[in-house]
Amino acid sequence: MKSLSILFLLLISSSAFSQNPLNTKGESREIMDLISSYSQARETNDTVLLREILVEDVDQLVSSGVWRKGIDEAVKGMMESSAENPGERSLKLESIRFLNPDVAIVDAHYEIKNSSGTVRKMWSTFLVVTETEQWKISAIRNMLPAGN
Repeated sequence: MKSLSILFLLLISSSAFSQNPLNTKGESREIMDLISSYSQARETNDTVLLREILVEDVDQLVSSGVWRKGIDEAVKGMMESSAENPGERSLKLESIRFLNPDVAIVDAHYEIKNSSGTVRKMWSTFLVVTETEQWKISAIRNMLPAGN
């Protein structure tokens, strides 16, 4: 009887810490739409949309090594970057990894094709969180692949 009680306690404690299935099609679709909205906002210089999809304390590390901290600095920097580096931007999602029901890491290929036809190929990683029952971007990391 004692071993049965111990087994029961182990089963209860392990189930309390086991993860629920996180990667539902609905959640993934919402995150894909969020990244699409981010891309659209950058392409159209839509600061209102950016402010809707970024958390207040968002931070961004750009490929040049500059940190942008807070929504005001991030939005300002994004607009300046789009003006200084014109071109057709594209984000192609590669993966979404849920850390828990309210946090996910999103990896994407990020390319900027300029008017001369050259393409700047990078990676972007987004940390997305649910805030007021809506997925929002909490952090962005842009990286140049080694050798570029």
